[in-house]
Amino acid sequence: MHPATPPTASAPAGRTYRTPLPRRRLLRGLLAVAVAAPLVAGAAACGGDDPATDPNAPVKLSVFWWGGEARAKLTEEALALYTKKHPNVTFEKTWQANQGYFDKLATLTAGGNPPDLFQIDDNFLAEYAARNTTLDLTSYQRSGKLDTAKFPKSLWQYGVVDGKLAGLAAGENTQGLVYNKSLLAKHGLPEPTTGMSWEEHIAWAERVAKTAKVPGTQDPSADYKAFWVWLRQQGKDLYSGSELGFTAEDVTRWFDLWKGARDRDATPTPDVIHEGNVTDISKQLVVTGKAATSWVWVNQMPELKKNSKDELGVVAYPGDPSAQWARASMYWSVFRGSKHKDVAVDVINFLMNDPEAVKLLGTDRGLPSNQDLRRVVSDDTSDPAMKQSIAVEAELAQKFGESPQVPIKGHSKVRSELVKAAENAQYGRATPAEAAAQFVEACKSAIA
Repeated sequence: MHPATPPTASAPAGRTYRTPLPRRRLLRGLLAVAVAAPLVAGAAACGGDDPATDPNAPVKLSVFWWGGEARAKLTEEALALYTKKHPNVTFEKTWQANQGYFDKLATLTAGGNPPDLFQIDDNFLAEYAARNTTLDLTSYQRSGKLDTAKFPKSLWQYGVVDGKLAGLAAGENTQGLVYNKSLLAKHGLPEPTTGMSWEEHIAWAERVAKTAKVPGTQDPSADYKAFWVWLRQQGKDLYSGSELGFTAEDVTRWFDLWKGARDRDATPTPDVIHEGNVTDISKQLVVTGKAATSWVWVNQMPELKKNSKDELGVVAYPGDPSAQWARASMYWSVFRGSKHKDVAVDVINFLMNDPEAVKLLGTDRGLPSNQDLRRVVSDDTSDPAMKQSIAVEAELAQKFGESPQVPIKGHSKVRSELVKAAENAQYGRATPAEAAAQFVEACKSAIA
């Protein structure tokens, strides 16, 4: 499940969205971007804001983001607030549901018409930075024009690609193990705790399954978030430079761990596991009652709670919680060739650090990156699930480790290949070792 992504929303009246491009056309478009990269760099070198221009001259910025209607309304209100404080700046706003968003962004970029300011996630940040599409925000950060003083260090660092700040975190998130408190209380079972080992978690899940007659945990062997945290606890990582940070032997150990859990009936059957792998956040197994826990992002707690009558709790993933980090739920990036890049950067700074704007945007894109304003938002919200999310993340923030490098090109393919390999092992179509070997070979092709 993609973090902080609302359910697909239909287009509002007056807006037209393109359907995703066929793969061949998309690849041609991406190739065009790569070829055009030097031209973009040249345009950026001689373009940008003209310091001699009247600071009150009209500026129109194009802004592109994904999300549902609720996010669109909040974002448009925040941009209107910026215009109220800077009357010469107006916005050309475009948004759409997550599906097809990056196809359209690639098309706009390849066609030489990218937005000045756009939303991006860690699946694609490194790719766009490598093509010189994103503006390096480092000089703005150093000058204070882009103020990250109140950001967790590991949060803004998670936007650095090859030494350049390619995007600024629009919000913070981290991995969370959500569990059904009502179910556990009903059967007199203990709640999971932060710091329990993976083996302890599986033993706990087995006990839940035997007592409550509900599988104790969704099998997360196909979940890249869980695999990534587990790797970091083994002294490894998902990526190391431009290469994989793990071996087939590591993956075999991971798949073996969950084969053991399935053999003990601590998890659902493969068909139900598959359902949990492919469904949206509103139908995760902890909500549908098909498992006592689900592996999600902490900021998804309110959405889960909307779809369950039971009380839910959330803790860190099993193992050492310092393997988790302050993850950018998504980023704001500026097109390197924008004619108004200084203004675009100022808009990002406004969205991140203006008290009115931050309170207005709330937690739709994750917990506010500015920790001082995060506390204000927490005090303001009346949503108990959101208060719980903020409290849990605040607690985990004391245990966070260093952020990993931003995922490299091919990350989205690596994620999908993990699902395929894990399900081969879950259904018994391959042994854990065979599935692991297939996964590693597919990953090498994906990042080549």
